[in-house]
Amino acid sequence: MRLILLGPPGAGKGTQAAILMDKYAIPQLSTGDMLRAAIEAGTPMGLAAKEIMDRGDLVSDEIVNGIVAERLDDADCVNGFILDGYPRTIAQAEALGEMLAQKGMGLDAVVEIRVDAEELVARIVNRARETGGARADDNEEVLRNRLQVYLDQTAPLIDYYQRAGLVKSIDGMADIDTVAAAIAAALEG
Repeated sequence: MRLILLGPPGAGKGTQAAILMDKYAIPQLSTGDMLRAAIEAGTPMGLAAKEIMDRGDLVSDEIVNGIVAERLDDADCVNGFILDGYPRTIAQAEALGEMLAQKGMGLDAVVEIRVDAEELVARIVNRARETGGARADDNEEVLRNRLQVYLDQTAPLIDYYQRAGLVKSIDGMADIDTVAAAIAAALEG
């Protein structure tokens, strides 16, 4: 099963990815984790990323795409993978399509976890009250900014992948088990 999880920050992608990893025995591929692993392993893309990050600059799409391509060659991806946090833009989606085609692979589905933005903000504000703002991202202003970045850069991927008939839209406002069951039904249906 080769999947992409899409949804705004706080939609529960990480939680659902963990459930899908167990169900299908496939890895979750996070770009942050992949970057750190490539740097630690000293791969050519990892070394290039480290040089850029050491300067405090953002890693380019070319390097992120290269690190994803390297990671997809690992043995644990033979039976599939879950991409979470990649692709973030249409350019990255196009690059992913090219790299998968070169590897003789294709995507099985793009799972869109739909949530109400205002409800997400209310949840985060409530969590910040309950925990005393222990997490750096438990901040309404930060969350609203992250939501806007998602809407501007990543949400267009939904239309992009709908044209390919890959999108499975799930109501992410229900409890974790209900969302997981809806994702399973969509993937198996």
